[in-house]
Amino acid sequence: MKNKIHHLADVQTENIGEDTMIWQFCVVLKNAKIGNNCNINCNVFIENDVVIGDNVTIKPGVQVWDGVTLEDNVFIGPNVTFTNDLIPRSKQYPIEFSKTLVKRGGSIGANSTIIAGNTIGENALIGAGSVVTKDIPANTVWYGNPAKHTGYITAEGLMVSLNMKDESGTEYVFENSQLIKKT
Repeated sequence: MKNKIHHLADVQTENIGEDTMIWQFCVVLKNAKIGNNCNINCNVFIENDVVIGDNVTIKPGVQVWDGVTLEDNVFIGPNVTFTNDLIPRSKQYPIEFSKTLVKRGGSIGANSTIIAGNTIGENALIGAGSVVTKDIPANTVWYGNPAKHTGYITAEGLMVSLNMKDESGTEYVFENSQLIKKT
């Protein structure tokens, strides 16, 4: 399958990878780039200066504005809000929109807000309803408004507490930027 675009979607770009699904009532502008094997759920808006990697899931009600990049294997929950203008004014546009980057394997929970200009690190997890106001390091878990560091997460999705232990008491350490079991 090359890709599947629902007949009720308005997809203006031709930059869509293979096996990507774009569901009904989506609008994708002409300069957006979307990778392979993505799932863009219904009611999603994707602006021009947007890059979406491979294996990305975007749930309903999300707007991905100019300046946002989602790397491979990113999950964006329902109604996540990205911003791209730190001083918004009606009919006044910045010379360039702020850049936001969600790195490989990052996950953002439902109804979270990501303030423009921040980077969410590899495999990081943002809990539902959180407001991200600063850069988020790789393999960390953040919740709240504003989002606060509450723990760690492995590349496989295993949660680790702030004291670097999982539910069973196994200890973890960072080695070469990866969270691994302590030996």
